Amino acid sequence: MIVAIIITVLHFNNINLEFSLPLQKTFMLMFFATVGLAANYTQLMKGGAKVFVFLAIASIYIIIQNSVGVGLATLLGLEPLMGLIAGSITLSGGHGTGAAWSTTFTETYGIANTLEIAMASATFGLIIGGIIGSPVAQRLIDKNDFESEYGRGNDTHERFPELVTYNENERDRVTAKKVVEVLFILLICVTGAKYLHEWVNTFEIEWLMIPDFVYALFIGVFITNICEVTKSYKVDAETVDILGTVSLSLFLAMALMSLQLWNIFDLAVPFLIILAVQSVVLAIFAYYITFRVMGKNYDGAVIAGGHCVSA
Repeated sequence: MIVAIIITVLHFNNINLEFSLPLQKTFMLMFFATVGLAANYTQLMKGGAKVFVFLAIASIYIIIQNSVGVGLATLLGLEPLMGLIAGSITLSGGHGTGAAWSTTFTETYGIANTLEIAMASATFGLIIGGIIGSPVAQRLIDKNDFESEYGRGNDTHERFPELVTYNENERDRVTAKKVVEVLFILLICVTGAKYLHEWVNTFEIEWLMIPDFVYALFIGVFITNICEVTKSYKVDAETVDILGTVSLSLFLAMALMSLQLWNIFDLAVPFLIILAVQSVVLAIFAYYITFRVMGKNYDGAVIAGGHCVSA
């Protein structure tokens, strides 16, 4: 983001910079492939019924989020699809999803400056989510006098040593061999996504024309769960997490370097209005709906706060 600001300052001083970023899309596909590889059905089963309940709640809220975004965008005289960018695409999906979908919005629907809008919206959502999440959870906990099953205080790890999962003396479990193996799987996902996307588009069926990163994600889901069911190979979760973080970081760095912030100054006010309303709706939904559906207890309060951060 610092680079984007510097480029903007230079632009107003008649100095324009452009970058060649041929690997940006590759890193994007790698990131979404790691998201798919992390979607192991056994992990979902460990979470129990609450995982699926929260999935349902989050899905319902995404519909509300997009309805608010599209509705306000229309009222403010913007392209209705802009409301999706200030909706679940960035507020629930984050920077990675926003940057990925921005290409589709530009190429398919001809909407300009979607990357800049997506990055700004995702950044706003990240900051506001962190700001309102903790107060919502704390308010629910204090109001109902909830207490964690581990009690209060700062000595939790001393009283419950089994909660400590980090051991500084433990040998790093991510090895070069595992990195190479996961990179090979990512290569399959990225290459497969590219060719599957091109093949499906030859049918020219509009509802099947989804972005290539969705295919990368689904291929990742397919591979990790096939490996889990057949017990033929264990996809190392830590290696996937590290490579996913690296891929996302490089992808976002490249995306932010190509921002032209001066093109969205006129949209600042309407988008701030949309995002401000989205924040209020989210806080209300998490406080009154998420908390109650998730059990009206300490865990429910924490999940409600987490919903604010993630949505």
